[in-house]
Amino acid sequence: MDLKFTIRDLSLASEGQRKIDWVIPRMQVLNSIRNEFEKQLPFAGKKVVICLHLEAKTAYLAQVIKAGGAEVTVVASNPLSTQDDVVAALVQSGIGAHAWYNATEEEYSSHLQLALDTEPDFIIDDGGDLVSTIHTTRPELLQKVKGGAEETTTGVLRLHSMARDGVLKFPMVAVNDAQCKYLFDNRYGTGQSVWDGIMRTTNLVVAGKTAVVAGYGWCGKGVALRAKGLGARVIICEINPIKANEALMDGFEVMPMVEAAKHGDFFITVTGNMNVINKEHFIVMKSGAIMCNAGHFDIEVNVAQLKEISVSERTARTNITEYTLPNGQNLYVLADGRLVNLAAGDGHPAEVMDMTFALQALSLEYIALNYEELEPKVYQVNTEIDEKVAMLKLQSLGLSIDKLTEEQAAYLGSWSSEA
Repeated sequence: MDLKFTIRDLSLASEGQRKIDWVIPRMQVLNSIRNEFEKQLPFAGKKVVICLHLEAKTAYLAQVIKAGGAEVTVVASNPLSTQDDVVAALVQSGIGAHAWYNATEEEYSSHLQLALDTEPDFIIDDGGDLVSTIHTTRPELLQKVKGGAEETTTGVLRLHSMARDGVLKFPMVAVNDAQCKYLFDNRYGTGQSVWDGIMRTTNLVVAGKTAVVAGYGWCGKGVALRAKGLGARVIICEINPIKANEALMDGFEVMPMVEAAKHGDFFITVTGNMNVINKEHFIVMKSGAIMCNAGHFDIEVNVAQLKEISVSERTARTNITEYTLPNGQNLYVLADGRLVNLAAGDGHPAEVMDMTFALQALSLEYIALNYEELEPKVYQVNTEIDEKVAMLKLQSLGLSIDKLTEEQAAYLGSWSSEA
C-alpha cells in the first residue's frame, strides 16, 4: 500500500501518538466497535477519505476504520483545528494525510483535492466541504463514491439543500441528527469545550459576567448551561419563537442581538448562519467585549466588517485579536472567528466523542453493507445503531438498565384495554 501524505513534519509523530494513546482507553465504545471490525472487515478492499478536525479523537476513529480493512486518508475540515503531531502519528501508522495547521485557503483546497485523488469508495465529512468539492470540481468521482456520513449541523443542512435541489448523487447518513450525537456531543461536548477554549485563551473569570449566546439549538443549550454553571448571567438571542420560549423557561434572558450587544462581556455564536454579529452590534458593545464562534464556519462574527470600521488591530495574546474602534473602545475576537473550541482548544472531551465517532463508524458500515439498495439522499441514523451506541456506553461504565417484561411489552403494543 503506497500511501501519500502532505504534512508539516513527520518527526512530530511520537508526540502525536502520546495524544492518541491518552484517548484510546477513554473511548470504550469505539474500542468495542474496533474489535468487531477487526473480525468482520466491513471495509476490506475499500478506500475511505475522512474530512474532520484532525486531533487525537479523530485520529483514533481513522485507525478504527483502518482496522475494518479500509485504506484510509484524512484531510482537515478546518485549517486551525489541525494538530500537526497527531497527523504525523497517523501517517506513521499507515494512514494517508493531507493537512497542516493554519493552512491558507489555497492549501486547504489543495489538500482536499489530494485526498480525493485516492478515489474513495466512502467518505466521512464535517461541514460538507468534501461532498461539495466532489460534486463541483470532481464529478468523475460521483460514480466511484458509494456514500458516506456527515458529522455536523451545517453539513446536514447543506446535504438537505442538495437533496432538495436534486443534485446529491450518493447516499449520506446524517450522523448529527442521531440522538446519541445531539443530546451528548452537541450539548455536553460543545458546552464544555467552548468554555475550555475561551478560558484557556483569555485566562479571565466568567463568574459575574454576562455571556450572550446566539442560537439555542442543542449546541447553544450546552454553551448556555455551562455559562450558567460558571456563574455568568446568560442572555439568549434567537430567531425561532419556540426556542426563545424554551430558553426563557430554562431561566435565561431573551432579547435581540442589538440589545444584548450593550450588555455582553462574552459573545458566543452557535447558529451555523452568517453575519450574526455585525457593525450595528459592534458599535454599541462595551469596551473589552470578547467575541467567538462555535458554529462550523468563520462567518458568524463579521470579522471583515469589524476590520473595516477599526482604526487599528493587533494580536493581544495568542488566538486573541484586538480591534480598536474610532471611539476608542477595544473589541476582541478569539481564533479569528473560527471554531473556538478547536482552534483555541482540544475540542470535545474524549468520552463524548466516543459516542459520536461510534455512530460515524457504524453508519459508514451501514453504507458499506447497503449502498447498492440506497437512493442518493440523506438518511437518518438507524434507531438500532443509535441504541446500540447508547447501550455500549452504559456497559463501558459498568451500568445496566431495566427491560420490559413480555406483559409490559404487550401492553404498550396494544390499543385494546383488554390486552
